[in-house]
Amino acid sequence: MDALILSCSTGGGHNAAGIAVKQELEVRGHHVVMMDPYELVSHGLAVKVANAYVKMAQRMPGVFGLVYSLGALVRHVPGKSPVYYANIAVAKKLKAYLAKHPVNVIIMPHLFPAELITYLKRSGEKLPLTVFIATDYVCIPFTEETDCDYYIVPGEAQIKSFVKRGIERNRILPFGIPVNAFFDERKDRNRERERLGLDQDTYYALLTGGSIGAGNIEQTIRFLLKWMDNKTDNGKLVVVCGNNDKLYKKLQHRYGEKLVLLHKTDQMASYMRACDVFISKPGGLSSTEAAVAGIPYIQIAPIPGCETKNMNYFAKNGMSIAVRHPQMKLAKALDQLNCKENADKMRAKQKTGIPAEARKHICDWLEMVLQGGCNV
Repeated sequence: MDALILSCSTGGGHNAAGIAVKQELEVRGHHVVMMDPYELVSHGLAVKVANAYVKMAQRMPGVFGLVYSLGALVRHVPGKSPVYYANIAVAKKLKAYLAKHPVNVIIMPHLFPAELITYLKRSGEKLPLTVFIATDYVCIPFTEETDCDYYIVPGEAQIKSFVKRGIERNRILPFGIPVNAFFDERKDRNRERERLGLDQDTYYALLTGGSIGAGNIEQTIRFLLKWMDNKTDNGKLVVVCGNNDKLYKKLQHRYGEKLVLLHKTDQMASYMRACDVFISKPGGLSSTEAAVAGIPYIQIAPIPGCETKNMNYFAKNGMSIAVRHPQMKLAKALDQLNCKENADKMRAKQKTGIPAEARKHICDWLEMVLQGGCNV
């Protein structure tokens, strides 16, 4: 099988989902290319597209929420969205690429490439199997104007959201959001702590603002340090800043050795297994990783829009505690999950509520369809 995975760096979750599928296919002996389609125009364009999202989410989450809301309104207006028309020039570059590099399947864990594919289809281009992977627990705006062969959604509970937006039921596959194999490995916590250089007898809270370091991290750090001073004999906070260089430098200067401070890390699965609680904004991918890893989870500071939906879904199903106002409810949530019985109940909900091996189910299905000669 020759597969092409198209993603964009507007948040790390889309790329992480694509990489999870890529690695699983490669383990099975298939050839996979993963790229940002905007690179076909220029590297500068790819960077601009990524930075526009990241900067807005980091610095102006309220504005991002407004843009999301406007997208939800525009989806009711007849005709195609501005997102569709903005991608036409890139779609033509993709057409030339596919002519030189034919593949059996195009996999898209991001909306923008799905818009490119839709333009090419409606221009009469013959394409291979096209598969969209949703990385949030809701049908985001403009998904319904895309025309992929299949749509992989987080689970049965999300089917209704996609059907409501006009996606045909027989094109929806509730396989789940694919995460790296590291997250579903069951490893001993003490060994993970030893490998990461963490103390065995310390209470560790893991805090992150996602790959872009969004959310009011500094305020949350103050609350967490205060809670640890009052409620633990020996507590330490692990903070992952992601791509937010400014945040990393500020925290390094202000807190120094009071924190286990990380810039970016490819060891997130190990830190989740090693720590006692995970506090993060509710990105679709990071929330799925937490559930698969089985760590007590507190969701904070959602970027308005799909992350609010993710938070509501996880909290409603007992897979997290939603804290919208840290100054009032964070301490209570920490107290609740510091009780082993409550933490174990949440882990049980996570285990039954989230498909742990979505990447395998996706790749099993791809092999069945493409190698088994099934009709699509």
